[in-house]
Amino acid sequence: MKYFEDNLYFTREQLLIEISHVSDEVFNRKFETNKWSIAQICHHLLKTETLFTKAILFGLEQNKRAETVRKPIEQVLDRSRFISAPKISEPGKGPFYVLQIIQQLNDSRINLLGVLNKIEDKSILEEIAVKHPVFEDLSLDQWVELLYLHEQRHIQQIKDQKKLR
Repeated sequence: MKYFEDNLYFTREQLLIEISHVSDEVFNRKFETNKWSIAQICHHLLKTETLFTKAILFGLEQNKRAETVRKPIEQVLDRSRFISAPKISEPGKGPFYVLQIIQQLNDSRINLLGVLNKIEDKSILEEIAVKHPVFEDLSLDQWVELLYLHEQRHIQQIKDQKKLR
């Protein structure tokens, strides 16, 4: 579990470094009409983390243990593959404000870590699966791993957006 916490922390720090010195104007600017703004990417990440936390809580509450097959979730890092966001995790139109989003991301991460830290035996995360919209039945430990991989994907997208300003 320490590995997950380190990766969650490191990835979030990378995200905050990328957005913390961006003006609200640049944060909300759409550089391409069919792409999200940096703010929308961050709002999507916030919504995704909230949904993942709910999925993990749901799995823990259901406590249905089953054999799970490890899924190739690292493919989320391949940005040549387009993955459409589920409607529920699509961002709002904004405008959004950098400091507000940073605070919301911090609150969301505290909530997720609070859920994970209450689990006495972390191995249970490998034994419980919850349906994911792309990967189907996904063990809870892979939900956690997917969260920071997904964030890494979008950090690269933000870096690309910043080059266009």
